[in-house]
Amino acid sequence: MARSKIQQVWDFSYEDFNSSGLFQSDVQKKASRAIMDCKSGTLGVNISQCPDCGHTEFHNNSCRNRHCPNCQAVNREIWTDKRRAEVIDTPYFHVVFTLPHELNPLIYCNQPLLYGFFHRCCAETLLELSADKKHLGAAPGIIQVLHTWNQELSYHVHMHCIISGGGLTPDRKIRKTKSGFFIPVRVLRDKFKGKYLAGLDSLYKNGSLTFSGSCQKLHNSYLWTELRNALYGKDWCPYIKETFHGFGNAIEYLGRYTHKIAISNSRILSVDEQQVTFSARGKNPGGPRRILTLKNTEFIRRYLMHVLPSGFQKIRYYGFLNNRGKTKNLKLIFTLQGHQRFRARYINLSMAELIKAVWKVDIRICPECGCFRMQNIGRTYGTS
Repeated sequence: MARSKIQQVWDFSYEDFNSSGLFQSDVQKKASRAIMDCKSGTLGVNISQCPDCGHTEFHNNSCRNRHCPNCQAVNREIWTDKRRAEVIDTPYFHVVFTLPHELNPLIYCNQPLLYGFFHRCCAETLLELSADKKHLGAAPGIIQVLHTWNQELSYHVHMHCIISGGGLTPDRKIRKTKSGFFIPVRVLRDKFKGKYLAGLDSLYKNGSLTFSGSCQKLHNSYLWTELRNALYGKDWCPYIKETFHGFGNAIEYLGRYTHKIAISNSRILSVDEQQVTFSARGKNPGGPRRILTLKNTEFIRRYLMHVLPSGFQKIRYYGFLNNRGKTKNLKLIFTLQGHQRFRARYINLSMAELIKAVWKVDIRICPECGCFRMQNIGRTYGTS
């Protein structure tokens, strides 16, 4: 198979990046190996054959690494399909929380702790305000997805949240919003900023934070206080990105975010031995797309900044969708609403059936004779 564009960047320059002396964590090294090995034959090959004409096909195995741009399409479709069956009959809203860039060095040095803390602060802000009868008076369903990049692949930590416009009250009834997003943005802003900075200060005082590199100076309590006070003075403005009244549209939309990675192959326009050129959205909404060029080694450095810590769950569920009570909560909601709006479509489908259902390609048909009986006859196992 032809090498994908992102693989070409690693082929040309990963050795140079390795020799540059820049630190790489084990999980970053693993992601790089996966990108280079994906669909190369190194990870093994599946073999299928037509019993009528004998035509044989070889399919190189994917790496299945969550940071590989070649491996997200199937996972995204399966995830989105499962979430369809959890959609209730209310509007849905897309809210984005963004952390100030002044915190970037500290967050990068404390990724597992502060990524998880960010998830918790967003969820607690939304749930506590939603519980107030002035706003909703119920616990909505919330899906949160952590992203750490912007269009230039720089470090930009933000949280995408899809929130149902209705939920369960404490006495187990349904309450729905009457119009628009039910929490004023200024209330959301002040609650989140206060919660995040108070919690971050507690982590500092109890010695939970690690300081290295450009954030090492924050060991000094005076400089820490100065930073904290400056952050209190900034405008932390979460925003309502989209409002959905088509119910299932919200989940289809979020599917674009859940398995998204820092850059897709489609955005990479060209690669040579020295540099990579890629496209980016306009700086302003509706503005023309931009063309950016980076040295290959700088592209790799930026890309690896967004490799998440091993085992970290970037997608999390809260409110009536929390993993512990989701099944019981959804059963009650569907009973109270009198119906389940959507059903999952791809449960129990084989991979061939899924590919046909989503992409209208039937890999069971022999490309030579048209026989509908291509059969898997074995596999080779990889050397990596």
